[in-house]
Amino acid sequence: MDTKEYSLTVGEKTITAQFSDLSNQTNGSVILNCEDTVVMVTAVMSENKREGQDWFPLSVDFEEKFYAVGKILGSQFMRKEGMPSTNAVLNGRMVDRTIRPLFDSSIRNDIQVIATVLSLGNCNPDVLAINGASLALGTSDIPWGGPASAIRITANNDDELFVNLSSQTSLKDAKLDLMTCGKDGNLNMMEIRANQVSNEISILAFQKASEEIEKIQNWQKEIIAEIGKEKVVIEKEELSPEALAHFKENFEARISKEIFEENGKKAIGIIKNDWMKVFKETFTEENSSLALALYEKRTDDIIHQRALNENMRVDGRAMDQIRTLVAKAGLLSPTAHGTGIFYRGGTHVFSALTLGGPKDTLLLNDIENNRVEKKYFHHYNFPPFSVGETGRVGGFNRRMIGHGALAEKALLAVLPSEEEFPYTIRIVSEAMASNGSTSMASTCGSTIALMDAGVPIKAPVAGIAMGLMMGDENNYKILTDIQGPEDHYGDMDFKVTGTRNGITAIQMDVKVTGVPIKILSEALIQAEKARFQILDVIEAEISEPRKELAPNAPRILQMQILPEQIGGVIGSGGKVINEIREKTGVEIDIEDDGRLFITGPVTGIDEAKKIILELTREYKVGEKFEGKIIKMFDFGAIVEIGAKTEGMVHISEVAPFRVEDINKVLKEGMIVPVVIKAIESGKLKLSIKDANPQFIKKPEASVAPITPKPVA
Repeated sequence: MDTKEYSLTVGEKTITAQFSDLSNQTNGSVILNCEDTVVMVTAVMSENKREGQDWFPLSVDFEEKFYAVGKILGSQFMRKEGMPSTNAVLNGRMVDRTIRPLFDSSIRNDIQVIATVLSLGNCNPDVLAINGASLALGTSDIPWGGPASAIRITANNDDELFVNLSSQTSLKDAKLDLMTCGKDGNLNMMEIRANQVSNEISILAFQKASEEIEKIQNWQKEIIAEIGKEKVVIEKEELSPEALAHFKENFEARISKEIFEENGKKAIGIIKNDWMKVFKETFTEENSSLALALYEKRTDDIIHQRALNENMRVDGRAMDQIRTLVAKAGLLSPTAHGTGIFYRGGTHVFSALTLGGPKDTLLLNDIENNRVEKKYFHHYNFPPFSVGETGRVGGFNRRMIGHGALAEKALLAVLPSEEEFPYTIRIVSEAMASNGSTSMASTCGSTIALMDAGVPIKAPVAGIAMGLMMGDENNYKILTDIQGPEDHYGDMDFKVTGTRNGITAIQMDVKVTGVPIKILSEALIQAEKARFQILDVIEAEISEPRKELAPNAPRILQMQILPEQIGGVIGSGGKVINEIREKTGVEIDIEDDGRLFITGPVTGIDEAKKIILELTREYKVGEKFEGKIIKMFDFGAIVEIGAKTEGMVHISEVAPFRVEDINKVLKEGMIVPVVIKAIESGKLKLSIKDANPQFIKKPEASVAPITPKPVA
């Protein structure tokens, strides 16, 4: 096995890139190692292009292997890897979003990048996967505009910034967790989780990340210069001069005029269909995918030119203007525990919230979070009717998973602690109509649903999608609240969520090679203004969480018992706890530290609490009770004085006099007064006579009849 290795110190860790003949059928491959985390990334391009293909066929996969953690994982019935976990999907999306803008989108050869986690140690595999993809592509013969580099930056609670390759830091321990990628001093992909941080802290994190990215990029360039293959030249097809002229003469003016009128989004589709119909009828020998590419390119150019030169947007708004906003709480679903409806122009989202108990948590099953329980999770649905189309219904695709994760992340910083609110929270956002950034509308709808449900969030959260029309670094326009055409043809989708106190999440995708930090700084300021406008509308509808939960929502009572009392509450084989559940209709969950949660209707909770208090109370010598005799023996009686609590009354403790036959004075089912006389090894010794000496009456002495003496 021939190998060549290169190493680089990043932060306090060393990344090693190994190139070998292990996967020698690929166009390019690399194995990255950092503190026992090993990720192999391969890149393969098909020899032939897809005929008739009208889009760039790039696919990216992130493969989690169970052997990477040295455990036999999976379900009991399938001890192998199945469908990708949510974490794997999100990691794959990050790789894709980083490398895709650096390809020529006219390529029609299939390109596949696969990142496989071979070992999971003390370094998070996402950073290695992205840098590995860059090295695999960069050293291959696949045409690509990299290298691009990835880094994670964390800000602690003292606002100190540092490189963090270990893991995604909890918001309890950090103000900000930034995962970003870029090249040449610019950033082209970003994910942020934050605890209401300022724009200033975010910008400082961008700058530090850019410095680290440059260092990693230079390392990659040295490797590529030494072992990189010569890039394949892919010949591009071109339309005939006649087709180009026909398009310019008959359609360019229509594009420039009609898509900037009242229904610009619809006009884009109509003109496209008209052009493709004419092209197929007139230029029968030519490639229709090139005609479609021409339409997209010229539409893109016109939208850019009018924005840059005339401050003109497709729908006529000012660059910093938000579309009409609507916020409504508590509508549509009487059974949901909280609902929110949010409109932003033609984007409409309905969010529904359901509360559950501890048993309703989501159990994660990826290699980084195996069997970790989530008490809050957000799902997102994008049905075809939301864009006026027909299509498959059900299931999740990568986009839906990504949008749900972003809306979830946006709200993490404001959720109450488990101690404050021990409920499991599930939110589902339904995209009812889509014309730009349903993920940010989902964030707003979910904020409304949380407050409508009475969840004591720290502050409402709003989200806004910022766009960019870029000529160069000195000629650009930042767009607030991008709609569909601006998302499709624009250069940036910069989503920012937060409260009035600061940012909670950021996600950025671009179609250019990168965006300067100066532009991102301006976008943050513009986004803050928009965020406050949206919060004004939300707070006008519902300003704070409702004081009470919905009547149909479950209630949870939290109790604390001693760890040594857990066994008594559960009982042998779960007998005791199951009897309580059956009797009261509640769910009971017990943690190892003795925290106990009762979930159910109020009446059932009260009854279960009473039983558990009786089960776990600490009895003292001298306490008096009325108990029920549940079992008789010749030497005494067993008396139940509380739920599953009983003691023995010895025959000598029944009465202040000698009892010859206990069955003549006591019967099973009889209610008797008792006092705890002693506690030995956890067992109660009871006394009836000390509780009430008069309870058992002394029998009358029998007098023998006098027999008259016979008369002599």
